[in-house]
Amino acid sequence: MGGKIVLKPLQGSGGPGVFLVRPEDSSNLNQIVESLLKDGYIIAREYLPAAEEGDIRLFMMNGESLKYKGKYAAFCRKRSGDNMRSNIHAGGKLAQAIIKDEHLALAEIVRSKLIQDGMFLVALDIVGSKLMEINVFSPGGLGSAQKFEKVNFSHAVIDALERKVEYMTYCRRNFDNDEMATL
Repeated sequence: MGGKIVLKPLQGSGGPGVFLVRPEDSSNLNQIVESLLKDGYIIAREYLPAAEEGDIRLFMMNGESLKYKGKYAAFCRKRSGDNMRSNIHAGGKLAQAIIKDEHLALAEIVRSKLIQDGMFLVALDIVGSKLMEINVFSPGGLGSAQKFEKVNFSHAVIDALERKVEYMTYCRRNFDNDEMATL
């Protein structure tokens, strides 16, 4: 539609293969797409100018924003220099996240789908008031959230897993992922 877009591979993490495509770059668009398609599907999404201020990674567990000892499991990634990527492996810098009501509202919007799909621990990547993606296979960075919040979020994860095991033992049956998602 004449604006900037971000193209990236569906698989992978850390920022390799991420391209910012401007209208004036259209002569290279076919080559960029061909290069990305070698590894499978690609994602095309709107370029969000608010990304220049960084993005928030907010963890969700059991369909809820992960909060432990009054602290949200989240952190902010900020880009470095002229690089449009804020991924840590691409030179981005970590900062403490300030979780706002708009971030929690986005988490609530996707909550039922995450539960329906049996997603236990995921991470939302948020820019401004928009959800960029949901990391279900590689929701990395829980230790980074811990660094800023001084809370060991892995204890909350282990506690939740132990509750699930105890519940299955108590009920003497196994549960499907979607049933287990909120136990």
